[in-house]
Amino acid sequence: MTDSEDQPGGRELTGRKVLMIFIGAFGIIVGVNVFMAVNAVRTFPGLEVSSSYADSQDFNVRRDAQDALGWNASVEVDAETGVLTLHLVDNRGEPVAPAEFQALLTRPTNREEDQLLDLTRDSGAFTAPVSVSPGRWRLRLTGTARDGTDYRRNLTFTIRG
Repeated sequence: MTDSEDQPGGRELTGRKVLMIFIGAFGIIVGVNVFMAVNAVRTFPGLEVSSSYADSQDFNVRRDAQDALGWNASVEVDAETGVLTLHLVDNRGEPVAPAEFQALLTRPTNREEDQLLDLTRDSGAFTAPVSVSPGRWRLRLTGTARDGTDYRRNLTFTIRG
């Protein structure tokens, strides 16, 4: 029996071919991994706070003080007119007037569409012009109550397309 009889109609598998298959397969794997890592870092830096340890030291005290305020926040967005409406009320349903207040509209995954909102009072609610597209959004609220208590709240919502 000869070698040609062992391989009907096939080509000989040489060491060079095996090496090319090996390099090609791992080249694809490494290329995809590099692509994914670069896009992950470019679109989301991962920084929420500068020092998570320091921020956690008084977290429970700040949370309890914020809970004692009894503030409830809800958001509505009219994507057609480009208006965001924020309802900030106390436990009795009365509108709240914080001493300082700031709202940042962001995408959870990147910073390219971040918008610092120019909030105005309108019939007990806050309104602001926004530019939104379909997808997931986060409204980051930061402020200070009249008694000096810090207020932080993240509201995540989805705009249907």
